[in-house]
Amino acid sequence: MNPLLDFSGLPRFDAITPQHVAPAIGELLAENRAAVERLSAAAVSATWKDFVQPLTDCGERLSRAWGIVGHLHSVNDLPPWREAYNAMLPEVTAFYSDLGQNLAIFAKFKALAASSEYATLDGAQRRVIDNDLRDFRLSGAELPESDKPRFKAIQEKLAELETKFEENLKDATNAHSELVTDEVLLAGIPQDERRAARAAAEKEGLAGWMFSLRAPSYQPLMQYADNRELRARMYRAYAIRASELGDPRWDNSPLIDKILTLREEEAQLLGYANYAELSLVPKMAESPAAVAAFLREIAVKARPHAERDIAELREFARSELGIDQLESWDLAWAAEKLKQRRYAFSSDEVKQYFPEHQVIAGLFRLIEKLFGVSLEADTAPTWHPAVRFFRIRRQDQVVGRFYLDPYAREEKRGGAWMDEAITRRRIGSGLQTPVAYLNCNFSGPLGDRPACFTHDEVLTLFHECGHGLHHLLTQVEELAVSGIHGVEWDAVELPSQFMENFCWEWEVLSGMSRHVDSGEPLPRDLFDKMLAAKNYHSGMDALRQVELGLFDLLLHSEAPRPGGVAAVLARVRSEVAVITPPEWQRFQHSFSHIFAGGYAAGYYSYKWAEVLSADAFAAFEEARQSGGSVLDPATGERFWREILAVGGSRPALESFRAFRGREPRVDALLRHSGMISA
Repeated sequence: MNPLLDFSGLPRFDAITPQHVAPAIGELLAENRAAVERLSAAAVSATWKDFVQPLTDCGERLSRAWGIVGHLHSVNDLPPWREAYNAMLPEVTAFYSDLGQNLAIFAKFKALAASSEYATLDGAQRRVIDNDLRDFRLSGAELPESDKPRFKAIQEKLAELETKFEENLKDATNAHSELVTDEVLLAGIPQDERRAARAAAEKEGLAGWMFSLRAPSYQPLMQYADNRELRARMYRAYAIRASELGDPRWDNSPLIDKILTLREEEAQLLGYANYAELSLVPKMAESPAAVAAFLREIAVKARPHAERDIAELREFARSELGIDQLESWDLAWAAEKLKQRRYAFSSDEVKQYFPEHQVIAGLFRLIEKLFGVSLEADTAPTWHPAVRFFRIRRQDQVVGRFYLDPYAREEKRGGAWMDEAITRRRIGSGLQTPVAYLNCNFSGPLGDRPACFTHDEVLTLFHECGHGLHHLLTQVEELAVSGIHGVEWDAVELPSQFMENFCWEWEVLSGMSRHVDSGEPLPRDLFDKMLAAKNYHSGMDALRQVELGLFDLLLHSEAPRPGGVAAVLARVRSEVAVITPPEWQRFQHSFSHIFAGGYAAGYYSYKWAEVLSADAFAAFEEARQSGGSVLDPATGERFWREILAVGGSRPALESFRAFRGREPRVDALLRHSGMISA
């Protein structure tokens, strides 16, 4: 049996090969086309049982199998997997385009919405129908027949271009390495990073230290390397990735232009003035103007802090570091030097207190206390030996399971993300429990020395775990609104950013930190220094997020764009930024969030979700102020019940109101960022 067609349990990663993809996906596409044709017939009544349920059942088989293929394309992007994925991508995209424009299926949903049965359905089921009606309209179901072929062609081409964008970025990132043979040039770089660079060189049969553009190698070098020329070379290589200034094989320039042009055409076919308007239809935000106003409000509040931050950094660089003109390749290094001077600790010093096993154990204890569950190691076939598997129990029942893939690899795409393997739903044989993938790109162990995480990496792990909890702790039993399904895109970051707040709590960190060599717990005075430095350069960080969100929004709401994409970015920077990178920097060519990752005209979501998450976390702070603990189980239970458990079964704003008892406020975010007093 083709293992991609086995839906009896977990994915069979020990048996699935690229050769299984085409026959399995081809069979499932044929099965789904036959089901759509059968359910379109007039003889099939437009009811939940006779129409929606069988359509969901069949569709889930395809989405699960294709989800496994897409996952392996992300974490194991070797040539055979890339070829297998890309060979079937057009067919899968074409199927979903056809389904989105199927008038007979659309008519059945409209009939069900207008029927007497609709009022008898539960809230989750009604939400499914309402979302489907909206999505049919956004998929071109109501377009004139003459426009539908072009709309479908746009969908297929966009899927191809967005995939190629990510592949170009990964290939361009992997292509560059810097071999250092003179140890003098490594001055300032911590021993952990030197060991990793030595191991990378040895793997290639070379003498010296090899650095790459992948995050665990690149970021520490830029933060610690005292050699300015080394930083400048690495910065330029990183800044021009996948652009016309690098290898032409991986130039994303033409892809960016084509993607934007096709998105604009898609929006106009559907009757929207621009792609930003179209993108916001299923989101919380009311309009592009409202998003722009929100971002600019944050910019106004953050700018005085950012201007103070950069002025201090420039003065420090001039007076203490001998750098009269602070360049982009100096920023992370100078900021680390100033932080060490001001707060008397380094990020590398903190890192030694966060060996991986301690961090994961502490994270699990936090989840168990807040949400009344237990997390246990489990076994399952995986795609790499470093991947681990866990189960979550509530009241002695397994409610979910997840894979954790923590380390960077050449064949794995960059960044960190959560994705679904299986979604919770009620099926004929009982309750199907959810399964998630949690993926990060941290440095792995070296020899007998365990992996140690920077505090930023601890934040990243908690962030992705928040997404995982949203998917795994749902109580919804309708697939289309279960877990993260059906959640507005600008609210999906709420649980993830919420979890990050606990990484600044002594009650949490004191129990999840032990020095990798001595075993000593994190000293309280070092934690206090970390806390004092928490909002170090928070103004600059806030403006950077505003810059990205506003650039994304304007890029998708303005046309034509005189001077092209680069001119839009330059204009945004002139409005909100306090730091301007070199003219040759090509950030947009690696902005995969908006060109390949689903955040197009939605990158502002991170900042909006920060408002929601900070305000939600304030409820736990209020529990502590009332004499309890920030790890208050009663508040955790309420957060689970009103946010995590309901998934996408109701509007996110309703869920937030149910948890907080009021509308969201920006005050907590400003306080957490040090922009207003407590």
